[in-house]
Amino acid sequence: MASSKLSDPPPRPYDPLPSYPPQPHQQPQYIIVLPQYYRTPRQFLRRPTRRYLYCAAVFILLSAALFFLWPSDPELSIARLKLRHLKVHSFPKIAIDVTLDVTAKIRNKDFYSVGFRYVVISIGYRGKQLGHVISDYGRIKARASSYVNATLELTDVSIFSDLIPLIEDLARGSITFDTVTQIGGELGLVLFDIPIKGKVVCEIVVDTRNETISHQNCYPE
Repeated sequence: MASSKLSDPPPRPYDPLPSYPPQPHQQPQYIIVLPQYYRTPRQFLRRPTRRYLYCAAVFILLSAALFFLWPSDPELSIARLKLRHLKVHSFPKIAIDVTLDVTAKIRNKDFYSVGFRYVVISIGYRGKQLGHVISDYGRIKARASSYVNATLELTDVSIFSDLIPLIEDLARGSITFDTVTQIGGELGLVLFDIPIKGKVVCEIVVDTRNETISHQNCYPE
């Protein structure tokens, strides 16, 4: 008859306690029972989770820095419009004289100063440009505003193609002009030249009787 060999019992994480108390002449034995330690899935995932959190925090900080440091276009608006002179000539040709004072406000929203190469202010009648004026180079401090004053003076500008609408406007006592103010330049940032620009359009209604602006409406584009 073949003998079968029993397999050894699995190893225990600790020795069992004795089933009998120690004798008086024997030295007491101290047994320390240690529980078996198992690593939970949360502990296995703790290190990768921390890496993901660190990466996410670095990404958020870089995105915030890029948002605040990336240059934005200056905010352009018209602070003042004043008509100084308006005259319509009927001989020897239909022409017009206009003198207009314009004050443009340029606001820098960035956290560093920016420079602009030009500010162009033009005036038109019924979609056709009559003339323009160009300002010089300027610089605006960080989170600050600057004002550009310009005088647009036009003399003996022919508008023969719009003669009939002009006669109708004169009979009504008001002429509607449109002004366009534009700013442009480049911002040198590290190794790149980033273009900056801004534009605002105004519609002005001039009272031909007293040569004043009776209504104006400005909006950015």
